[in-house]
Amino acid sequence: MRAISVIVLVLLSALVLVSGLASVTEDVELKQCRDLCRDQKQFDEKQQHVCIQRCEDYAREKKEWGGRGHGRGESAETDPERRVRECKHQCEQHKRYGEQEREVCRSQCEKEFREGGGRGRRDDPERKYYYDVEEEGEEQEVFGEGGEREENPYVFRDEHFLKKAESQHGRVGVLQRFTERSELLKGIENFRIGFLEADPQTFISPAHFDADGVLFVVQGRGTFAMIRENRGRTTTSSRSEIKRHSFNIETGDVIRVHAGTPVYVVNKHESQKLVIIKFIRPVNTPGAFEAFHGPGGDNPESFFRAFSPELLEAAFKVDRESLQRIFQQKEGTIIKASREQIRALTHGEEGGGIWPFGGESSCPFNLLHRRPTHKNNYGQLFEADPNEFEQLDDLDLMISFANITRGGMSGPFYNSKATKIAYVVDGEGYFEMACPHVSSTRKQGRRGQSTGSSRGSRQGTTYGQVKSRLKRGTVFVVPAGHPVATVASTNNNLQVVCFEVNARDNFKFQLAGKNNVMSKMESQALELGFGVPAKEVEQIFRNQNEEFFFPGPVMQQRRRGHSAV
Repeated sequence: MRAISVIVLVLLSALVLVSGLASVTEDVELKQCRDLCRDQKQFDEKQQHVCIQRCEDYAREKKEWGGRGHGRGESAETDPERRVRECKHQCEQHKRYGEQEREVCRSQCEKEFREGGGRGRRDDPERKYYYDVEEEGEEQEVFGEGGEREENPYVFRDEHFLKKAESQHGRVGVLQRFTERSELLKGIENFRIGFLEADPQTFISPAHFDADGVLFVVQGRGTFAMIRENRGRTTTSSRSEIKRHSFNIETGDVIRVHAGTPVYVVNKHESQKLVIIKFIRPVNTPGAFEAFHGPGGDNPESFFRAFSPELLEAAFKVDRESLQRIFQQKEGTIIKASREQIRALTHGEEGGGIWPFGGESSCPFNLLHRRPTHKNNYGQLFEADPNEFEQLDDLDLMISFANITRGGMSGPFYNSKATKIAYVVDGEGYFEMACPHVSSTRKQGRRGQSTGSSRGSRQGTTYGQVKSRLKRGTVFVVPAGHPVATVASTNNNLQVVCFEVNARDNFKFQLAGKNNVMSKMESQALELGFGVPAKEVEQIFRNQNEEFFFPGPVMQQRRRGHSAV
């Protein structure tokens, strides 16, 4: 993957060098590209050959494509959008590229021409903070307590999700077990994170799970149906009754689903996808769960087909031929439905009507309709804890949603008891965390240069910096007690939904801004702790007037620049 990225960058660098020079011939461009390939010292002979071959492919295909002409008007040099389109076209035209290479190529086009203006991102002072994150890779190298190099154990990306179901109309994915990534996450090994994406006008097939779940609607509108015990109604017999309960759902809704409850979902919107994030707690095997489909056939497979035909004939009191006719589904878990079918599925007759008009305490609630716990110009935080909502009580779970304004940041702060499992639902940015269990690349390098006597002079805990870029679909984990800060890019807001386990009696201790921990300590405690006069410490920790959300590094830099003028 690293070699692929470098080869793509070589080709893009050649394009940057010549894109604004109309008089440069294609032979010169090809020569420059070849020279760049040969200058890559990390390439072996085979990789250099592949790189040069792609330069030649690029030159030939560019000549064929360029013969069509670009028309008149603004040149590609001064039109970033046009340069992005041309660059991406070249990515698609490369016959030797696989899909992975094309994706890398398209991503680099965005960085070089739209975000970096063709100059490279390091030259842009407003983006240097984000460049620093990406320069270290998608995941910063960290070192374990024994000094072994390992991947960042607290960050999960697309490749860490397992496909549970996929069709032309949507997909269902589940994050790998946390302990498959690192034993440092053993405290949350029994929890999983999943997602559902369903196209407009689709039906998600009925199923039950051997796991408790809490669902958060990230995007869209639909209807959620579950079959459960009809609580609160007395009957003349001792047997329990079950009813269907249907709920209209929208962005921000939180839904609790108990293990074993049959559920199905309808995306009734005509143009928008339905996206749901799910927190999962298995009840049988720690960290493992399964979906059980009743309605189905070959895809999804119905669990009824595991029983012998004679048993099913007796149970349903029908003949075998009738049974065989109903198990015909082959279209998958997510199925396209007609408007008439959607309308019939969303009218809601049984179980007290469509929520929010049903009024049961176990109904969904909307997190985004609550008053924010923290709110200012730099962000909003919405929270629901187990003390307020009985749906979360037995799971000891808090769910929160942070919307960080572009250029803003949250923290640093830490949770007293709760471990936070965060899912980025929109935007981009990065996070930094202080961790005593790992050491960052830079700190490891400094230690490697230390003498034996200097190592012996330092005692106690040392902290590594865990730092990673965030984008839509990224999951990151923040253990209890670990100070963390999250920064939104200057392009757009960063939106994160968080599931915080062990939430009962948890408290967020803020480390900056109003009401921060240090500002509550006596002057003598600060002076003795920091080893400098208390007045200097107090000036630092009492200077920030905002609370929880603050201007981020780039925004602060801009303000200092304006004030200096």
